[in-house]
Amino acid sequence: MVTDKKTERLLTIEQAAIVLKVNRATLRRWDKSGKLKAIRIGSRKGVGDRRYKESDLLDFMVKKIDEIKTKK
Repeated sequence: MVTDKKTERLLTIEQAAIVLKVNRATLRRWDKSGKLKAIRIGSRKGVGDRRYKESDLLDFMVKKIDEIKTKK
């Protein structure tokens, strides 16, 4: 998906969880495993808060839909 890097929308972990209909803990696990990487912003507790690119979430959803379609 092509997006303008200057206007890339970043979502909080709460917003991303709502979009994907998963728990925030699931997003943290996916980030740790590399399944859906987050961007770290700020220096909260030395690691920063997670933010997710809107385009990454859309790409992730498309990939999951394709996986479901190929299983049928």
